Amino acid sequence: MSSGLTASQKKYLLQLARQAITQYLKDKTTLEVQPEEAALKENRGAFVTLKNGNQLRGCIGYPLPIKPLYQTIIDAAIAAATQDYRFPPVTVEELPQIKIEISVLTLPRPIKDPTEIEVGRHGLIISQGFNKGLLLPQVPVEWGWDRETFLRHACLKAGLPEDEWQKGATIEVFEAEVFSEE
Repeated sequence: MSSGLTASQKKYLLQLARQAITQYLKDKTTLEVQPEEAALKENRGAFVTLKNGNQLRGCIGYPLPIKPLYQTIIDAAIAAATQDYRFPPVTVEELPQIKIEISVLTLPRPIKDPTEIEVGRHGLIISQGFNKGLLLPQVPVEWGWDRETFLRHACLKAGLPEDEWQKGATIEVFEAEVFSEE
């Protein structure tokens, strides 16, 4: 899928994420910028994923377009580095080994039939009551999951029984344009 971002805009967002993390880790301040390009100011959902080698080191984002894209990237990058409860905060010393990946999302849409889900194309949001779990489209590809395994893991991420997708949980799909540092 295409979000309409150019190669230079993607490069800018990756640099922005790295600058935001670096500045926050060094002096606990949030990077402030005002990009010129309209595409970077559009409200968009996005996630920032951090990896050290092949190991996940943090992943946080906003599934809905609640902020301008550039601000979403700054906030999500800092949060992925410092607030992902699954990992200790990234250190300044570790930063050179960290690779940044950005996923810019389309709006989630509910589906009735799980066979609509295309592994590798769709991300999932499973919800029931106050429980909600999200998995990006690249996750099942990285782990070699089929559609049913993807659905089960999305349920577990939501804190639900793994078969809840068959019992009335709401299933939403979205797409993402994914790009990362070389």
